Amino acid sequence: MKLINDKITFASGLQMKNRFMLAPLTNTQSHEDGVLSDDEFHWLTKRAEGGFGITMSCASHVQEVGKGFPGQLGIFDDKHIEGLTKLTTEIKKHNSIAIAQLHHAGMRSPVDLIDTQPVCPSEDENTGARALSTKEVVQLIDDFVAASVRAKKSGYQGIEIHGAHGYILSQFLSSEINRREDEYGGSNEKRSKIIFDIVDGVRKKCGEDFILGVRLSPEGFGLKLGEIKEICESLIATSKVDFLDISLWDSFKEPNEEEHKNKSLLKHFTDLNFESTYLTVAGNIKTAKDVSKILESGVDFVTVGRSGILHHDFPKKVINNPEFKPIQTPVSKQYLAEQGLSNTFIKYMQRWQDFVEE
Repeated sequence: MKLINDKITFASGLQMKNRFMLAPLTNTQSHEDGVLSDDEFHWLTKRAEGGFGITMSCASHVQEVGKGFPGQLGIFDDKHIEGLTKLTTEIKKHNSIAIAQLHHAGMRSPVDLIDTQPVCPSEDENTGARALSTKEVVQLIDDFVAASVRAKKSGYQGIEIHGAHGYILSQFLSSEINRREDEYGGSNEKRSKIIFDIVDGVRKKCGEDFILGVRLSPEGFGLKLGEIKEICESLIATSKVDFLDISLWDSFKEPNEEEHKNKSLLKHFTDLNFESTYLTVAGNIKTAKDVSKILESGVDFVTVGRSGILHHDFPKKVINNPEFKPIQTPVSKQYLAEQGLSNTFIKYMQRWQDFVEE
């Protein structure tokens, strides 16, 4: 039986001190040019101090045109290295592994934010996004790899490739969105080729001593559970990926697709043979009992979002109290400030129903 404070040893030899990873949470706190702000530094380092085994950055865009929200932390330019180095140095002081999530919003990039037409695997009438040329797809792959090199130079001990939630890599995986006729469209294997090319590039440029994860989501945005499971199996078979991060939205729900309702969405993934690859999941993991239930199901470590916002030291609280439940919401702005959220982040959290007191 896995214990919540059991260590995990990655292929590089790097050890994760417990079974808690901070989810890559949108917080809109950094500067508009992608440079790290003091607010985002404080938010993330406070979670490292609070006991997370892995402290993951928010989604960091690998191209300027891939920006998905205001105040997004960037990793597309060397000007970001100074701030990111300061961040990773402080995270590691707390014996927390520093991981950067690499991201590109694709057709979900707001026009008024990027000041140009957003891009997509295929032309999208609803968002006004234009289709990438094959040459541009190759450039996108190169920029994900370049961002991973930049991450390593900044002191990150690994990266996660964001292939979930309808952002650009997820858009490639969707047969509804991706209607390409080149090597990056058509079959599931071809639609997912972009992720495998990025994985190959990261391993080649960053070496075996660098943690590499991939985030996928199995539902929504034109994604099909069966196809995502096939991609997981193929990624595991490469032996190049240290962990898969499956974003379930709700780790305890049934699948949406009727044909897959024979078991829980979580069990569809825990039933896969992960061999030497670790599995983490995110979605509605709020209490100490939730954490235990997920780990007992066969998941290697949990990815925590909401409860990590409410309690900067959520891992410590759960380790010390197997009955721990987070504070009830809504909570006051003052309380969130005490947990390390800036006024900007608190304002963003007001979009979550019944989370912040009026």
